[in-house]
Amino acid sequence: MSDVVCMGEVMLRLSTPLHTRLPDAPFLDLCFGGAEANVAVQLANLGSSAAFASRLPENELGDRCVEALRGRGVNVASILRGGSRMGVYFVSPGYGLRATSVLYDRAGSSMAEATPGMFAWDSVFAGAKWFHWSGITPALSPHSAALCREALVAAKRAGLTVSFDLNYRSKLWTTSEAAEALQPLMEFVDVCVCGADEATSILGAPSAAGSDLERMESSARWLAKYYSFSRVAMTRRSGENAHETGWQAMLLSASDLVISREYALAIVDRIGTGDSFTGGLIFSLLRGDSAQAAIDFAAAAGAWKHTIPGDWNRATVAEIEALAAGRAGAAVRR
Repeated sequence: MSDVVCMGEVMLRLSTPLHTRLPDAPFLDLCFGGAEANVAVQLANLGSSAAFASRLPENELGDRCVEALRGRGVNVASILRGGSRMGVYFVSPGYGLRATSVLYDRAGSSMAEATPGMFAWDSVFAGAKWFHWSGITPALSPHSAALCREALVAAKRAGLTVSFDLNYRSKLWTTSEAAEALQPLMEFVDVCVCGADEATSILGAPSAAGSDLERMESSARWLAKYYSFSRVAMTRRSGENAHETGWQAMLLSASDLVISREYALAIVDRIGTGDSFTGGLIFSLLRGDSAQAAIDFAAAAGAWKHTIPGDWNRATVAEIEALAAGRAGAAVRR
């Protein structure tokens, strides 16, 4: 049994070295990643008990992925084995004005072929407190949205808090397709993580004028009222190059709106930063932190991930709390 259950697809990630583009790469670095798996790893890294529900092929690559997740402290008992292949994605890290590029090779993956009825959700959720999913999973296949609904119904039946990260991927579907699939599932969501643009283009929030923070607040308040979310979290970025960014987060909780400090970050790896933010937020809310403490911790977790290569963050609670308190790492620790 685990406090938090995350569901989604985990993939093989192959990254080019030294900021090379894929056609010029002399070799590729291998690791595993995927939004919901990243959240589970972040939670386990912080000391929470986290389980991951997914489906992987019964082969050596699937074995290695399961072993990697287990090695990071994630409960893998709800990973089904079967299907033909594991999804793959290729990352070409950007630099300067050249953006990071992702190429997917995930069609027909084992998780994309998962259908309602395969998972014993009542057993998966036994003893859990929280269920996390994202808007990526319903985009995997024509029946993936039905699988998500089945899981959400079971999670609510078990009395779990449900969090959702919209995580729109334009290479998987259009905004209209995402809106059609996701809006009906919002009735099950308690905590929503999304961007202001996604809130408008997919969840239907009215367009808002003003600064980034003003637009975020307007969208969050509309979402909370329209969908009855108990909390809405958003992040914002600033900057014009691929290796530096400004990073800040906001949390609307009941009538309280709190904002984190803004970080000026050099980027080692941007992928997975939002998942670390979400994992940090879930961790902080589960331990009973105040809204301000929760958004400060979550923003710091996301900021820290910018310094870690690969999808999976690695940081102690003490390190993240120190960063949230403004004690950055300029000095050498001796």
